[in-house]
Amino acid sequence: MGCMVGPDFQRPAAPNVQNFADQPAEMPNQRLAAGQDIPAEWWTLFRSEKLKRLIEKAFARSPDLESAQAALTQAKESLFAQEGSLMPALDISGMGKRLSLNSGMFGDPNGNGGIMMAMYNASLNLSYTIDTFGALRRQLEDLGAQVDYQRFQWEAAYLNLASNIAAAAIGEASLREQIGILQDVAVSQEQSLEILNQQWRLGATTWSAVLSQESALNQARADLVTLRQQLAQTRHRIAMLAGQLPGEALTEEFTLADLQLPEEIPLSLPSKLVEQRPDIRSAEALLHSASAQVGVATAKRFPDLTINASIGSFATKAGMLFTPASEIWSQGFNLAQPLLQWGKLSHGLDAAKAAFAEAQAKYRSTVLQAFQNVADVMKALEADHQVLTVQQNASRIAAENLALSNAQIQAGALSYLNLLDAQRNYQQARVGLAKAQAARLSDSAALLQALGGGWWNRPPDTSDSGDAAAENAER
Repeated sequence: MGCMVGPDFQRPAAPNVQNFADQPAEMPNQRLAAGQDIPAEWWTLFRSEKLKRLIEKAFARSPDLESAQAALTQAKESLFAQEGSLMPALDISGMGKRLSLNSGMFGDPNGNGGIMMAMYNASLNLSYTIDTFGALRRQLEDLGAQVDYQRFQWEAAYLNLASNIAAAAIGEASLREQIGILQDVAVSQEQSLEILNQQWRLGATTWSAVLSQESALNQARADLVTLRQQLAQTRHRIAMLAGQLPGEALTEEFTLADLQLPEEIPLSLPSKLVEQRPDIRSAEALLHSASAQVGVATAKRFPDLTINASIGSFATKAGMLFTPASEIWSQGFNLAQPLLQWGKLSHGLDAAKAAFAEAQAKYRSTVLQAFQNVADVMKALEADHQVLTVQQNASRIAAENLALSNAQIQAGALSYLNLLDAQRNYQQARVGLAKAQAARLSDSAALLQALGGGWWNRPPDTSDSGDAAAENAER
């Protein structure tokens, strides 16, 4: 086949680091298991059958996954189509025509008649381009890199879909918890309003205190309207992600009790991140494609050699085709060497090299952002546990203070403003606790996503044409 001019692609080395960031502080009820692998169905770590069922439904119905699959199939078929360029091409052709020629064309200017001719031809043509300098093989290398790019885009679509559904489910659970809290607060405020009304009728409090309590109750009711709107919009988003219209029934509903905090989160080694993140692998595929294009541009400066041969039959009567007397054949070659292109080839090569340098820079940027992503989520998860501890204490204290305030207000031993503060603090503490619980769940899912999501552990029969098995074999 000859040599292959241009650079041979080498995968970039993984960053030589031992940790993503400073080791997080001890986190109660959760541990980062360094060096452990992430399961393919990482969302099962939350031990929610509802979440598992919803994600499986989304995988089966998502148009985004269908689009990514079609793009991958297109890239593969383009590669398969181009692979034929390395093999000899064999064509069959046939021709038949009748001609009427003026006799003057044959030296008889005074002739007034014409000559009728018939021609028939059938031939088998063989051509073969010798890939002496690797132009065709570099083009195949480029198309193969495009297949890799689309495959990792497909993996990213799976990962993003599962992650978005998990985030939306946790968001729904948080909103339902906040709505429940506000409903409890509203009931308490209604009871306090009734007590204040009784005290006002007895002259034991002011009308302004009654109005202030009623205003607080109306504010709680308004907040409930806002939260219910957000819940409805979150449900619409979940339906969309699951491939359903917002008006279609969505059987899965989520509360914080439906989602268990993963007690252990597998934390891959930093050196594995460049192999696990689909966005990094996509950037690597584009880098490989750019490298192959440098080879294509280099090969254009060298000769092209094509060998051709033909055998067939030519006759003036159809019945004489394929007789020994009508046999014709030819053989030869075509050689083309660029000589004067006015800088077209040299500038084309420079452009390909610049595109490769651009792809290198984008790859490095993608790696840096990926490591930052993991480090940020780890730090957020550490902070979530600290905030949760604070919110648990705040909620306990606020509940005790509210119970004491309610008892004192009934006995007439507490001012209304103190009761209002106790109610507001209790509401804020419980809402803060619900948000802290949801943040731990959300950031746990975000860390699993940031580490790549375990797609490489998916069984081959649920992957595309055994590509996952090939990845496992590579590892």
